[in-house]
Amino acid sequence: MPRSSHVRTLARLARMLERGAGELSLPQFRVLAMVDEGGERASHLAERLAVAKPTVTAVVDGLVERGYLSRSADADDRRATRITLTPAGRRALWNAEEAMEQRLEDVLAHADDAGEIAEALADLELALDRMRAERLARR
Repeated sequence: MPRSSHVRTLARLARMLERGAGELSLPQFRVLAMVDEGGERASHLAERLAVAKPTVTAVVDGLVERGYLSRSADADDRRATRITLTPAGRRALWNAEEAMEQRLEDVLAHADDAGEIAEALADLELALDRMRAERLARR
C-alpha cells in the first residue's frame, strides 16, 4: 500500500473519531488531553501540539468559556498562567474518549486482524513519544 494511502487512511480515521467526540472538536480534545497529561501553560501546550501559541490560546479561551478549563496564577512565575482541567472538563474529555474508543472499536471489528492493528497503534504511540523526547533533548 503506498504511503499516501496510509496518510489518507489516518486522516479518514481522525475525521471519524472527531465526529464521534460529541461536543468537542479534535483540537479541543487534544488540548484537554494535553492539560490532563500535565501541560499546564499555553506555551508548553503549543510546543507539544506543534502549533502557534495564539492558536492554543484561542482554543483554551473557548474551553475556559465553556467551563472545561480554568486559569490561575503560577506560584513560581508571576508572568505565567497555569491551565487546569475543571471537573466538567474532565467529564467532557472522558465522554469524548469513550465515544472515540467506541468508534475505533467499530472500525476494528471490520478489520481482518484487529489485534495486529492494535499492536501497530501501540508501536506508533511509542514512536511518537520517542520523537518528542528526542526533540526536547535537542533543546
